[in-house]
Amino acid sequence: MKKYLPIFITVLLILGACADKTLTNEKEATSSDQDKSTTETKQEKDKETESKEQRKQPYKPLEPSEDAVSLKETLTKEDQPDKDGQDGEPQRTVPLGETLANGMDDPSDGPLKDHRLVTYYGTPVSEHMGILGKLEPEEYIKKLKEQTQVYSDLDPERPAVPTIELITTMAQNAPGKDGDYVRMTAEENIETYVELAEKHDALVLLDIQLGTDTVMNQVQMIEKWLKHPNVNLAIDTEFHVAEGEKPGEDLGQVDGRDIQEAVEYLSELTEKNNLPDKLVLVHQFTGPVLTHKDAIEPTDNVEVAINFDGWGAAADKQALYRKYIRDEPHQYGAFKIFYDKDEPVMKPEDVLKMDPSPAVINYQ
Repeated sequence: MKKYLPIFITVLLILGACADKTLTNEKEATSSDQDKSTTETKQEKDKETESKEQRKQPYKPLEPSEDAVSLKETLTKEDQPDKDGQDGEPQRTVPLGETLANGMDDPSDGPLKDHRLVTYYGTPVSEHMGILGKLEPEEYIKKLKEQTQVYSDLDPERPAVPTIELITTMAQNAPGKDGDYVRMTAEENIETYVELAEKHDALVLLDIQLGTDTVMNQVQMIEKWLKHPNVNLAIDTEFHVAEGEKPGEDLGQVDGRDIQEAVEYLSELTEKNNLPDKLVLVHQFTGPVLTHKDAIEPTDNVEVAINFDGWGAAADKQALYRKYIRDEPHQYGAFKIFYDKDEPVMKPEDVLKMDPSPAVINYQ
């Protein structure tokens, strides 16, 4: 036995060394796995943080002035909004500033959830289509902010966001080179106003007027701008005419099912490109211009507002707002004011008292 003892001890030492090496390798492997897991978790958190940052809304609302007095504080009981219906029928009690239509909700993080948009409408190639065409960009954004501030001061609980409403495809009374009675706004003009909005923490609504073209073709034409975080979509229904008709001479109409296709397309575009939640504004000044209206629905990342944009006597406009917005409720209501055609031009106080309180107020 003594003869083999040195060999036995040597074998034990070798086995011990192998065991130590195995344990060391296992520890190193475990440590490596832990480091890898930690790295992967950090990368996932970084991606999630980056994704949230991308989806963050790009605008800054105009905060109420220090001396702002809320309209709520100045109203008497007799002044409460829409106390009675159009025909004297009792209506729901509406908190001032409530923008969601009766029974509707908003699962998105879109711009209308906590804010109101104030827009100036038009195109830089025409002084007759709205205030945007009458002013140079910086003067335009200055006046837009002044008008927006009025609404923030009147309803501090829902500060307003300045919004550029740019006619992107303008209906014409001649067929044009594509035969669709629509003229596309020059790309440099679109870029100018998208960049202007970015500079001033504002939003953009790109307005399409259709002519004889389809809603989806027009939306796809402006898709590259809709991928900007601060750009949203507006659809003018009255300028969509049938073959053989002319915009401006013949009253057009849009099928709500076609609008819904655009809503869902924008929703998918928003999701695929990790964009902030968006808005689709649909213009309607009379019943026939918008068929199958019930087909239009918001999604989890796209809000929908129906904009009453008729002009004329204030009392008539308020009655028609009740008819097309309150009595045919969609997610949000919107209201257009014409500086040159309304009689009289409604005061912001009176606009806010309507039911539902307009989530978008646009000026032309």
